[in-house]
Amino acid sequence: MPGAAIAPCSTTAPLLVKRLSVRPAATLVFFAALWFELCRHLSGEWSVNEQYNYGWFVPFFTLFLFWLRWENRPEPEIGGQRTEARSQSEEFRISAVAAAISCLLLLLPLRLFEIGNPDWRPLGWAHAAVVATLTLLYIWSRGGGATWLRHFAFPIGFFFVAVPWVTPIEAPVIQGLMRVIAALASETANLFGIPAALEGNLIRVSTGLVGVNEACSGVRSLQTALMIGLLFGELKRLWISRRIALLFAAVAIAFVGNYARAFFLVWIAATQNVSAIERWHDFAGYSIVAAVFVGSLGLAYLLGKSELRAETSEVRDQKTQDRRGRFESRISNLEFPRFSFLICALAWLIAVEVGSTGWYRAHERNLVASTPWTVHWPESASDFHPLKLDEEVRRTLRFDEGEAASWNCPPIESIETVNYPTVAGSPRVTCFAYFFRWKPGRNSALLANLHRPDVCLPAIGWEQVADNGVRQYSAAPSFVLPFRHFEFRHGTKQDPAQQVAHAFYCLWEDRAPLGTVTVSRLPQMTTSPSTWTRGERVRAVLEGRRHLGQQVMEVVLLTRGVIDQNEAQADFAALLPKLVVVTPAESH
Repeated sequence: MPGAAIAPCSTTAPLLVKRLSVRPAATLVFFAALWFELCRHLSGEWSVNEQYNYGWFVPFFTLFLFWLRWENRPEPEIGGQRTEARSQSEEFRISAVAAAISCLLLLLPLRLFEIGNPDWRPLGWAHAAVVATLTLLYIWSRGGGATWLRHFAFPIGFFFVAVPWVTPIEAPVIQGLMRVIAALASETANLFGIPAALEGNLIRVSTGLVGVNEACSGVRSLQTALMIGLLFGELKRLWISRRIALLFAAVAIAFVGNYARAFFLVWIAATQNVSAIERWHDFAGYSIVAAVFVGSLGLAYLLGKSELRAETSEVRDQKTQDRRGRFESRISNLEFPRFSFLICALAWLIAVEVGSTGWYRAHERNLVASTPWTVHWPESASDFHPLKLDEEVRRTLRFDEGEAASWNCPPIESIETVNYPTVAGSPRVTCFAYFFRWKPGRNSALLANLHRPDVCLPAIGWEQVADNGVRQYSAAPSFVLPFRHFEFRHGTKQDPAQQVAHAFYCLWEDRAPLGTVTVSRLPQMTTSPSTWTRGERVRAVLEGRRHLGQQVMEVVLLTRGVIDQNEAQADFAALLPKLVVVTPAESH
């Protein structure tokens, strides 16, 4: 008799374990892989762009909000609820399956383009939309109708606050915020008796210039405010109208905080000096985030306190009583996708990653490692001092390593020419040098094309008068580097103090096609600057070009009066071996 009592357990337990463990586990693995790949792609922007550093917290908030929604989820529409409208439901099910398959197929071209163009922001929105659609389709199938879809839509949609804005939207917002805040801070400073003049996004005070791009966090404050407002509105389960009010309040707090921060830094610069801003910059920035957090939390509490939602409370109480059983019993009556479909979907995700990576590796077989090198700063030179890289430059270029310095070079005898008179004291030449490096796999190779002399100098008022092409310069014994030589002038010819700049630009990749390691044939070194067109991005994918590591060196010889082209090249050739040092391959 004891054996008869034990026998049924031995036969049904494995079936229960198989039914309740394998399929849910496969489902969790599939969606974990789906969301992980999306976060991994967006993490590049979260890491290198300070405006979106908050994105690291969003996946955890999304998961937490989803869990809270799961705790008070409505009953799934099962059994008779489905048979009442079976024909209509079947048509929608077929459409949902077709949409899911389309989204899965779309992942392949998305990953191909993301690997070759990780900085192309529309791809992030498309990828997030695909993942969100697949998740919502699964939620619909689990719940059996639109009830679950509406219930879980907010946590899924909340993730989009971590997706970087596309540039056509972000740029006007940033520039608009900067101009408004700069104008308000300048006017307020004048009201308090601090002489301040507005110059675009800059505020000039007696001790120097204060950049509002440093004094204002722009999109970071705005996006953080949106995230906090949405988060607290969901935690308190406010009505839509109250959530909108909370959002506007959070954005208003962020705007006022940025304005107060800008004025505070202007006051510091005027009463002390511009360099003193550095000590208060981060403190003022964190204060804005703290103010938004505390203000939104307090307002959410007040709005939620006056909004007692009895209906939600009843649902929560009922769900709490219904879920006192084991985890297996809670999910046993819910429908999962077919096991074969899950296995095929998981296999497709793996195939997408292997295939997209294999596409680029197949095109990289003819690449060889180039000679690694770095910059050696002449710290003993006359008037040598490092240059601070502007936050806007860091945000735009998103480099992994960046340095800059200036110093006085030895006088050049041939500054005087037949067309330009000699200016008193003009033989002195000031050297400016910039060095940026992007590690493999982080950012697109197109980023290096943003910091070219023919891009940067005309943007600040210089006129390009010559492009002398690419020439090889000896940087070390048996090692040459290609530099493209530009010439610029600032001021009119009649101005005896006209400034002349000879800029030398080099783009160097860690790996290059065989036969071109020492003679660069990169498009950026031989053609006009990239315009970041869709055609260029598509061509990069078709040619299997992805970021394998690169660095840029730019040296500018600046003087008053004209330097002969050949003399400038000769002086740069003598200077370069003092700036470049070949490094062991392990350093890269």
